[in-house]
Amino acid sequence: MNLDSLYGPVHQDLDLVDETIDALRDVGFEPMAEMLDLVLAARGKRLRPALSLLAGKFGRYRLDLLVPLAASIELLHTATLVHDDVIDNAATRRGHPTANSVLHNTTTVMLGDYMFAHAADFAASTGNIEVIRLFSRTVMTIARGEIGQDMTAYDTRQTVREYLQRIGGKTASLFAAACQGGALLADASRDRVDALRDYGYKLGMAFQVVDDILDFVGDEEEMGKPVGSDLSQGTLTLPSLLLLDRYPKNNPIRKLFAHRRRQEYLSQAVEMIRQSDIPRESYQMAEGFAREAEEALTALPKNSARRTLRDIVAYVLERQS
Repeated sequence: MNLDSLYGPVHQDLDLVDETIDALRDVGFEPMAEMLDLVLAARGKRLRPALSLLAGKFGRYRLDLLVPLAASIELLHTATLVHDDVIDNAATRRGHPTANSVLHNTTTVMLGDYMFAHAADFAASTGNIEVIRLFSRTVMTIARGEIGQDMTAYDTRQTVREYLQRIGGKTASLFAAACQGGALLADASRDRVDALRDYGYKLGMAFQVVDDILDFVGDEEEMGKPVGSDLSQGTLTLPSLLLLDRYPKNNPIRKLFAHRRRQEYLSQAVEMIRQSDIPRESYQMAEGFAREAEEALTALPKNSARRTLRDIVAYVLERQS
């Protein structure tokens, strides 16, 4: 699906968000500019900033406020990826070299911190205290989710419930903040703000479940990362949890976690999941979250932005990378 057409009424305004972020490269310090070039080259689908702009369509659409918010959301997301790549020792991201594969880890962490600070500055520039507090709470929630993931690495005692709590913090909270923040800046009514927040959260949950499925069944070249990369880092996601549940004793995941870097066990786990109905079962959970996201939209007026938000739900379920 062409993302410009998917984002409908806001796709041109996303260029303003890109320009705002790209302006960060003009720092007057060549080493920093080169580092920012490196991390900003792997620009993603711009889904989160698009959600902020679309949420703004349910009130007074003020680009002078919405563009900085959208930029802060996208930069916050990018900064978390920079830190994730350090933690995972990842060599590539979306087919591009990661910062930590080129720079020292210490430098990369500081670069991520610099981006977090700029994201906060963008949020503060809206002058809306509720949005600023929302940004701060979201950073705390994401950090809590990341810490939880790190603390439970290689632990097979995790449950699906704990997994859902983790992805709610790591991923869905930012989707929710993108939508809620856009609605707040548009002075939307409280029921619309709540509906958009709920939509964003459920969309984010569906997005992450699909992402975790693709980690096992996706195409490496299309995804820009190796299949099974989460499991290789000791992170249990929905498909791997379902495999552990079906085979509690003789399970390659337990052997992988016991021996850590044994590729044979990782390959075996990936193949077992691919050859089972676990991907389909996992998709059913994603579809459930997607339905809840669509239900949240019923509280909103019927306009082009609402249709676009509904199309995005379908895109999240159908995407291959």
